[in-house]
Amino acid sequence: MVALLASGEPVSGAALAARLGVTRAAVWKQIEALRARGLPVEAQAGRGYALPYAVELLDAAAIRAALPAATRARLGALEAHWELDSTSSELLRRAAQGAPDLSFVLAETQSAGRGRRGRAWLSPPALNLYLSCLKRFETGYAALSGLSLAAGVALMRALEDAGIAGAGLKWPNDALADGRKLAGILVELGGEFLGPCHAVIGIGVNLRLPPALRAQAGQPVTDLATLAGGAPPARNAFAARLVARLVEALDAFAADGFAAFADAYARHDLLRGRALRVSGAQGAFDGIGAGVDARGALRVHRAGGDIVTVDSAEVSVRAAPEAA
Repeated sequence: MVALLASGEPVSGAALAARLGVTRAAVWKQIEALRARGLPVEAQAGRGYALPYAVELLDAAAIRAALPAATRARLGALEAHWELDSTSSELLRRAAQGAPDLSFVLAETQSAGRGRRGRAWLSPPALNLYLSCLKRFETGYAALSGLSLAAGVALMRALEDAGIAGAGLKWPNDALADGRKLAGILVELGGEFLGPCHAVIGIGVNLRLPPALRAQAGQPVTDLATLAGGAPPARNAFAARLVARLVEALDAFAADGFAAFADAYARHDLLRGRALRVSGAQGAFDGIGAGVDARGALRVHRAGGDIVTVDSAEVSVRAAPEAA
């Protein structure tokens, strides 16, 4: 159905029914299902159904072809699916079954996309980018401290490659622009605690968010269309840029850990020098962001003069009330 509407031009219900080999009533049900998932299909009197803009469906072959030859040679797999529960869940299952290093899975939509601290990740079909990568390490979990920050740097580089400016990184795994969430990163680990182990790095990037989905988000959000002046980068081209930058970053991280990214992260750090409130299971405190340490843990300068190091992703970091 989405492929038939992808051009943004109106298509009559009768034409859709004929192409799909179903009844007009079945077409209407499919349209309603897409709308329920967040795809803004419009009904135009006398013309049929249409999207308000053209969309580009994911094409694994096109993404692979757009990669540098050296990157293509490194990939374990690169697949684009219509729907998964989540790209990261799929790769975690495959990792346990021996999937090769640097395998990538993308999906047009997710039925159970998830973000940090168990939150759901809105996954409307054909609009944004939902991607996960499997990286295997000979070391144990302890050596992977700062991996989500390194992935954030890779995302910033991919945005720069696409000509997108104005985004930065909020510790430990969000990308923001103008104080609004643009992307999220979720790293999940498996294997042996002392090694070898593997990480699945999931990244969701908002390319285009319809108004209804912005209202559902529960927090201020933005998208690449906004940052690009109305038209986001082509999805397959941007996916290729992100895959290439992730492969580059994961190679550097495997060799040198977070140290390879400390300077780059500092350039994109949105919390440095900001008044913050840090909340977690042990309570809350206020302070000023003081960058991250050599392991990628957040440093916060408290009013009493001491610097507190925060290394648990289970805390919440927000602008302090007086700075909001």
